[in-house]
Amino acid sequence: MSTSTEGAEPPRWLRPAVDPEVAAGLSGAFRDRFGRSPDGLWAAPGRVNLIGEHTDYNGGYALPLALPHRTYAAVRRRDDGRLRLASLQAREGWEGSVDSVAAGRPQGWAAYVAGVAHVLAERVGPGQVGLDVLVDGHVPLGAGLSSSAALSCSVAVALRDLVPGLVDLPVEELVAACVRAENEVAGAATGGMDQTVSLRAVDEHLLLLDARDFTVVPVAWTLPGHELLVVDTRAHHSLADGQYAARRTTCERAAAALGVGSLRELDPARLQDADVRRVLADVPDGMARVRHVVTENDRVLDLVGALREQDAARAGALMTASHASLRDDYEVSCRELDLAVDAALGAGALGARMTGGGFGGSAVALVARDEVGRVAQQVVSAFAAEGLAAPHVLEASPSRPAGRVVTDTPG
Repeated sequence: MSTSTEGAEPPRWLRPAVDPEVAAGLSGAFRDRFGRSPDGLWAAPGRVNLIGEHTDYNGGYALPLALPHRTYAAVRRRDDGRLRLASLQAREGWEGSVDSVAAGRPQGWAAYVAGVAHVLAERVGPGQVGLDVLVDGHVPLGAGLSSSAALSCSVAVALRDLVPGLVDLPVEELVAACVRAENEVAGAATGGMDQTVSLRAVDEHLLLLDARDFTVVPVAWTLPGHELLVVDTRAHHSLADGQYAARRTTCERAAAALGVGSLRELDPARLQDADVRRVLADVPDGMARVRHVVTENDRVLDLVGALREQDAARAGALMTASHASLRDDYEVSCRELDLAVDAALGAGALGARMTGGGFGGSAVALVARDEVGRVAQQVVSAFAAEGLAAPHVLEASPSRPAGRVVTDTPG
């Protein structure tokens, strides 16, 4: 494959929005839409996972970070139990009562907002969580960067701040409410990592997430002179299309067949046991799926060690090994993701892997800071050589969690 940059489009950098600029525009748009000012603006970040994919619903480990790219929500509380939902990115809104929300109603983006209100209404009653909401999303859609969790979490923190009965709600329970909204209303079989990161992130840190009990340990970003380059391949990504759920079902069947509560409990050494191979032979794709999950958990812990030792080369090698496992054993990669990874590595990235649920979305590469522009250009050139649309590129730096947007702009 040619790596020439001649004639190739320059990288399309997706820069994070600036809070005061978003606040001014969104507050005005809310007044135009609903006739009154919002009670405030809230925002929640997307996330990128450095390593640890498809481990969360298997009780395992992951190492994600919150992006500076965020979804914003202008919100005004209502006292009649009604929801009026609109988005600057969608023509269609939705209006209905909180108690009319159910599985599959509403559909699309509104399910993530209405679902959170529906779940939290169980605590305080539907009349307490009526809302007018206008959303402005700055997390790339369909990119595997958790735009859906950013949407639900932005409204969840607004409800926590606005509804007296929710003010003291522990963040762990807010996470659980967002997970239920996605699973039960939107129909996305999410495992909870995305919502945990969006609500519990620590600025300038990654989170070592233990999905067995959803405890988190902040891990400082300790690779001076290196950046994380995220490549949105623009190959559409969806968790609700059945493939994600199918892998989850396979893992659950495998765990049950092996007599363990989750694949987290399986000792890596047992992958070589004849009895384990025999049992998994009766689970379609079981051996390959289990091998990925078990070895991925080990890679997460090894990468935490590499960060603590400031070993960029080791961290990169673990990322690349993770991609190979996701591609070959878990089979959730695709042409565009493999191309982004191969092109980044060919241009000198220390490591690269797909990130997110797969079947499209984004890749993440570990790159020396002074090489970021060149690596990004080589990836764009590789896509052009294959006749694919130019990917979008962003730099990922660990950011703050969801919360109220505080600016000097009057609302």
